[in-house]
Amino acid sequence: MNKTDREKLKKVLMSQLKELQTDVNKEVASFSSNSPLPDINDQASLESERSFELRIKDRERKLISKVYEALKKMEEGTYGVCESCGDDISVKRLMARPVTTLCINCKAEMEAEERREEIILSTGGTTNQLT
Repeated sequence: MNKTDREKLKKVLMSQLKELQTDVNKEVASFSSNSPLPDINDQASLESERSFELRIKDRERKLISKVYEALKKMEEGTYGVCESCGDDISVKRLMARPVTTLCINCKAEMEAEERREEIILSTGGTTNQLT
């Protein structure tokens, strides 16, 4: 990866971090109103929406952590190196997913393994039903 690509990716990461932090701060303010609703159905809907929003915020919090980790790796000079095989991750892949830690081949293999495990679990631990 050349210096221009590295700088471009750093700008992408910094922009993503700023956007995520802004979103988190906005949402925290919206959770402060705890006035109970008169209708139990409205209250249940509100709680369901809040639960959904909290799951999204948790995903965003995890993404913020990944962005910080990517920026740290950039400083250390290890950004863009696959954690599994040690090969370089393509710039195209990093542009699509700047926080990725696996090259496309290792990611594909990991996903294939997860699918195999899901099949085994869904068939009760046997593979005889696949043939």
